[in-house]
Amino acid sequence: MVTEHQSALEKYLARKMDNPDDAAEVAQEAFLRLHRLESPQQLDNARAFLFQVATNLAVDQLRRRKLHFRFLKIEGGQASEAEAADLNAGGASPEQILGAREKLSAIYSAVEELPLKVRQAFLLHRKSGLSYNDISREMGVSVSSVEKYILQALQHCRRRLAALYAAEEKPRER
Repeated sequence: MVTEHQSALEKYLARKMDNPDDAAEVAQEAFLRLHRLESPQQLDNARAFLFQVATNLAVDQLRRRKLHFRFLKIEGGQASEAEAADLNAGGASPEQILGAREKLSAIYSAVEELPLKVRQAFLLHRKSGLSYNDISREMGVSVSSVEKYILQALQHCRRRLAALYAAEEKPRER
């Protein structure tokens, strides 16, 4: 199945995602999902199933990317999507690196403060890269609950970062 459909699937996904590396990754995940089925031989049209699974995975990834860029845009002082995509550029000053480390530390602290289910959903999504559907199955809750948990986590992290920036902007007394 892989040798027969891999090339066509990756080309299809590359057009959809505008990134051949992401397309290859999503294709691999789609093949793994097909492999994990209990009775894949019972599928009427395995190729159609494979392409549908891949399409769903691509949509999930594109949604995550869009949400990520939106979050970066808000947090980065209205940075453009091109700037957000180039966060690892080598021209960062020591002050920028230190600021990024402080921000990361604040985010880690904020995540630790989250209620258990909210933290679990957030980490499964951000750290493990699971889709909302996968998280809902993993946690035994509805997709709607997963969406609410992740939104709650993002809002909490945003509030913590806003508090950090407010503290930095206050004039320091001597």
